[in-house]
Amino acid sequence: MWHEAATIRKAMDDQGVVKKPGSSWMKVERQIHVFLVRDESHPRSKEIYDFLEELSKRMKEEGFVPKTDYVLHDVEEEQKEQNLSYHSEKLAIAFWIIATPTGTPIKVFRDCHIAIKVISKIVAREITVRDSNRFHCFKDGICSCGDLWRFNS
Repeated sequence: MWHEAATIRKAMDDQGVVKKPGSSWMKVERQIHVFLVRDESHPRSKEIYDFLEELSKRMKEEGFVPKTDYVLHDVEEEQKEQNLSYHSEKLAIAFWIIATPTGTPIKVFRDCHIAIKVISKIVAREITVRDSNRFHCFKDGICSCGDLWRFNS
C-alpha cells in the first residue's frame, strides 16, 4: 500500500501538517540531553554514532537480527536496518554508555507514552501499545500501567 501512503503524505504536506518526530531524553550531570531519530546535533554525536556502529557489529555477532517487518518505508532491507539503528532511544543509550561510568544504570525517557495518552483523549479511542515488558492500554488520557513505565525505565 505504498501508493496510498504516498498519497496521504502528500495530502499532509499540502495541508501543512507536520509530524513531530519522537524524542528520547535523559539527564546526565544535571544537564538534559534530548535525542531525535538520526539526530546529529549533539556535541558528541560523532562519538555516539561510532559507538553505535561498533555496538551494532557486536550485536550481530551475538545473533541479533533487527526486526524490520514494521518499518513503514518503501526502502531496501539494509536501509530499514540502518533506520532502526539510529532511533532516538538508541542514540540516548549510546550517549549514556559513553558519558557515564561503567555500571551506572541507564534511564531513558521517551515522549511516546505521554503523547499516546493525550492522543487517546483527543480522538476518544482506546489505543493499545506493546513495549518490551507489557501491553499499555490508553483510554481517555489514562494508561492501564498507571504510569509505572516511569519507574521501571
